[in-house]
Amino acid sequence: MDNIDKKIINRIQADFPICSEPYKQLGKELGLTEGEVIQRLNTLKQKGYIRRLGAVFNSQKLGFSSTLLALKVPPARIDEVAEIINAYKGVTHNYLRQTDYNMWFTLTAESDERLSDTIAEIKEKTGISDLLNLPAIKLFKINVNFKFDA
Repeated sequence: MDNIDKKIINRIQADFPICSEPYKQLGKELGLTEGEVIQRLNTLKQKGYIRRLGAVFNSQKLGFSSTLLALKVPPARIDEVAEIINAYKGVTHNYLRQTDYNMWFTLTAESDERLSDTIAEIKEKTGISDLLNLPAIKLFKINVNFKFDA
């Protein structure tokens, strides 16, 4: 990752341009073409520096429902179950923990009913019924941005 990549990452984390041509705007600020910005972002994603590029919305204010879920997944099935879970558009985080309930993920849906239906579907598709549903009682929102020296 060079200094230009670091500048791009610093800029997009919390201040992505909201305009009709955001990559062109970024390029203008950094002395690059729109295509160069897009190419660099694709490379950063392919190398694993960036997992996703997208907006973060306050799902509660938009009327959505969300919860934290934990599954007991047999170690031999981790990759298979992760693939099933990650296919749902409402999954924003999915990670392993060193506990009996070893796969933890967040799920957001359009309503409480849709959330319940999706949880039931996940149990059916994975064949795992040992699941903890841990909805937030009090929401603590943290904002993490990584500052790269460029």
